Amino acid sequence: MFKKRAFYLSIALLTAPLVAVADSLQVDAVNPVQQALTQLPQTCPGLAPGVNEPALRLLQGFYQEQGNQPVWSVNGRLSALQTALAQLADDGLDPRDYTLPSARDLCADIQISQQYLQALQDLHYGRLQQSRFEPVWHASEVPQDRQAEVLAFAGPGLQDVARAFERARPQNELYQNLRRVYAHQRQQPLPQWQPLASGPLLRPGMQDARVPELAKRLASEGYLSHQPAIVDHHYSNELAAAVKSFQLDHSLQADGVIGPGTLKELNVTPAQRREQLRINLERFRWMARDLEPTSLLVNVPAAQLTVYKNGVPVWQTRTQVGRAERQTPLLKSRVNRLTLNPTWTIPPTIFREDKLPQIRRDQSYLSRQNLQVLDSNGQPLAAQDIDWDRPGNILLRQGAGPKNPLGRIAIRFPNPFSVYLHDTPSQALFSKGPRAFSSGCVRVESVFELRDLLVTPAEKARTEELLGTGLTHEFRLSSPTPILMTYWTAQANKDGKVTYAPDIYDHDPALIAALASKK
Repeated sequence: MFKKRAFYLSIALLTAPLVAVADSLQVDAVNPVQQALTQLPQTCPGLAPGVNEPALRLLQGFYQEQGNQPVWSVNGRLSALQTALAQLADDGLDPRDYTLPSARDLCADIQISQQYLQALQDLHYGRLQQSRFEPVWHASEVPQDRQAEVLAFAGPGLQDVARAFERARPQNELYQNLRRVYAHQRQQPLPQWQPLASGPLLRPGMQDARVPELAKRLASEGYLSHQPAIVDHHYSNELAAAVKSFQLDHSLQADGVIGPGTLKELNVTPAQRREQLRINLERFRWMARDLEPTSLLVNVPAAQLTVYKNGVPVWQTRTQVGRAERQTPLLKSRVNRLTLNPTWTIPPTIFREDKLPQIRRDQSYLSRQNLQVLDSNGQPLAAQDIDWDRPGNILLRQGAGPKNPLGRIAIRFPNPFSVYLHDTPSQALFSKGPRAFSSGCVRVESVFELRDLLVTPAEKARTEELLGTGLTHEFRLSSPTPILMTYWTAQANKDGKVTYAPDIYDHDPALIAALASKK
């Protein structure tokens, strides 16, 4: 027994130095890239402050896919990246935000990768955080693995850097068309025009000292092919036709009348117009992840609804949206039911601010508008029994019929704002512009054509039967359709023609400032 123990002890003593050498080799064999990323503040102190935790995880995942080896020493790869970064200017991004180091050591390799990954991420998702500026409420949040998505572009993209950027760039038509316009305009000298002075309403046929400057302004943007002769400051039909074209291009009522709205759009400076294109590229980057191939898309400032089928716009109509003090919310949901011959339970704000003052002036307003008084449980109350100075917790409900502001049909989708699409008796307002008239809901022109695009032939026939009864019915759709209600103020068609929308909720200035400050 003693000999056996001595034997094992001898073996242990003999192998101990070998274990120590192996441990030493294991420490020495730690990969330099791994070590640098694990100890970034120590190994690359100049880079570390600009790399937050998500960026560090992205870098680690990127290098892990590359076998934890430096990647930018491959011949031609870095120059391809420099070219791709310079082309981001056409996307409204500033290439100077992605400065590459001149050194060629390991820290430089990591910094180049960090800028490469950041550029791909900004191009795909947007440089700014949408929730800070124009948050969109989602009926169902789909978790996004941003790291996996960016790595899907970045890793294979090392073999073709230009292709990586093209894959990250939104491919929808709205983005691509506006990018082509912006890429062209940003390289042109800014046009020059003087602001028009304020003054009384100017109608065709009138005389006004501002008419010569108006002609110059219209000619500067090509709305006039030549500078017309102005006699006695006369606002001619030729000038009025050019103003109407301008109004159409800026989502205004095309009546040739120059009032405050048209004057405001005429006085937007060339620099502001160019920045407007730039920020809407950012908005389209935000929108790309929410816009599904088959869906309804509502542009709130333009008061316009577009139906997409398999990525192609198949129908478009005018809408009316919320006033500035009662804004239409931005949201993503799914249209899942129709209300036929709807009643209207008046929202608290409208009850308090609009209806109650009229009832206090004249209680016959209730009967004239077919309004029923209900308690909080929906039970009818006698109007004469209500103290209208202190009405308490009551509801007003307007019955179905020609005076109902929801018209004959409401198109519903889950949301916490109690908004929906609906018909309206206020058809004349669709010819106006801008069309910010509602209390938040979206009124739809030719709403039954929209109904037809949402239902099967059998469902269409059934809804017609139910509408004919004059009674209120809730009708569930067999195939819900996604709806995205969002905000943009400039877009271009495939021919490069740009259409603007008034910034009805004054969102543009904050976005322009934020993109300029790179925050």
